[in-house]
Amino acid sequence: MPGMESESSNASRAEEIKIQANEAFKAHKYGQAIDLYTQAIELNSQNAVYWANRSLAHTKLEEYGSAIQDATKAIEVDPKYSKGYYRRGAAYLAMGKFKEALKDFQQVKRISPNDPDATKKLKECEKAVMKLKFEEAISLPESERHSVADSIDYHTINVEPQYTGARIEGDVVTLDFVKKMMDDFKNQKCLHKKYAFQIVLQMREMFRDMPSLVDINVPDGSLLTVCGDVHGQFYDLINIFELNGLPSEENPYLFNGDFVDRGSFSVEVILTLFAFKCVCPSAIYLARGNHESKSMNKIYGFEGEVRSKLSETFVELFAEVFCHLPLAHVINQKVFVVHGGLFSVDGVKLSDIRAIDRFCEPPEEGLMCELLWSDPQPYPGRGPSKRGVGLSFGGDVTKRFLQDNNLDLVVRSHEVKDEGYEIEHDGKLITVFSAPNYCDQMGNKGAFIRFEAPDLKPNIITFSEVPHPDVKPMAYANNFLRMFQ
Repeated sequence: MPGMESESSNASRAEEIKIQANEAFKAHKYGQAIDLYTQAIELNSQNAVYWANRSLAHTKLEEYGSAIQDATKAIEVDPKYSKGYYRRGAAYLAMGKFKEALKDFQQVKRISPNDPDATKKLKECEKAVMKLKFEEAISLPESERHSVADSIDYHTINVEPQYTGARIEGDVVTLDFVKKMMDDFKNQKCLHKKYAFQIVLQMREMFRDMPSLVDINVPDGSLLTVCGDVHGQFYDLINIFELNGLPSEENPYLFNGDFVDRGSFSVEVILTLFAFKCVCPSAIYLARGNHESKSMNKIYGFEGEVRSKLSETFVELFAEVFCHLPLAHVINQKVFVVHGGLFSVDGVKLSDIRAIDRFCEPPEEGLMCELLWSDPQPYPGRGPSKRGVGLSFGGDVTKRFLQDNNLDLVVRSHEVKDEGYEIEHDGKLITVFSAPNYCDQMGNKGAFIRFEAPDLKPNIITFSEVPHPDVKPMAYANNFLRMFQ
């Protein structure tokens, strides 16, 4: 029968392509793997393995929305295929949706009752959900919560005589202190809690008085450097400063969110950036990213790292200070800089962004959510987010937003790029990402953008990773979550 022969040849061709896709996956070429799995699915959409494998590749690119869709498809094709539930559970987990994840791991256990791995993961997931329920039960309503900062007086904290690290004399953070602190960090020494409190509390005061949208004025002939995600890669942050100079009034920087999580030197990164802002507020501007939030910090390592290097009180304090971070910046009324992207509706004005009440954990929808989570797409219009939060927006959306606000360019971060940057939407949108070889496995370059006034033409500089001590990414993440990395 000719039809059956053609089906059979499609199926065997699909298997060949799946093998190529698996090889690309092993080489950490996840985008290429997704393209190849897609070809295999087009030839034979009734093979649950192809859907589940593509789901895992999406997870590696942090495209959890797409991962859930593919895993669900694998389950539809074969309801007894345990890996479909497993992949979906892992993607829900990565989004912090523990209750949904638990249902999928329970199903894995039903299908494979003797699988020790499934049993272990189910137990850990049950523990995570119980902990979540307990935290919800004891949490105070918003109106009754007090600022943890009110209970801290760093002046009364003693510094032990044996402490040899950087010290702040009095109330003023100096450049000499920051240089000594960075040297200590390079040698894997910790900063004393007294000085860490002093820096973070000073930041809280400074951010509290700032608007949600900050205007940056760069005088003619002067420069501003914009960096994307650093994600706890302290040694690469130091390399940026070596390549481009330390932050100062004459050499200002804007770091565009996602300072922490994933990389295991997030405490060093955040204290360094905060300390430079203490020395000179106009030397460094900081914007909130989607990872400056409790739900992300719980999952991707920052919370565990803070507990290990500082204390439980700092976990609460950082969470509070992150809620004070501005959401976006405008350079010389021409360049809009935001961590994620644009909006699900047209007509959003800069005044609407200024009016956002940002002093909260990021909501799951609305302008603030979209600023932190959205991504560009290559085709016009708007679509669902690959991440399962925010949305995808096309070049026409970018163009209208720029026209409505008399702007020239959108700069955003939020996505790993092979070259450290990507120019899209007819040159009107640039993604910049500053964590090279992200998570020690993506093989990407990092980049930063130098803007010189008055023309503000973007001058993009790329750089490669530098060595760091042998502490793996996610080293401080919950053991349960590390199982899925």
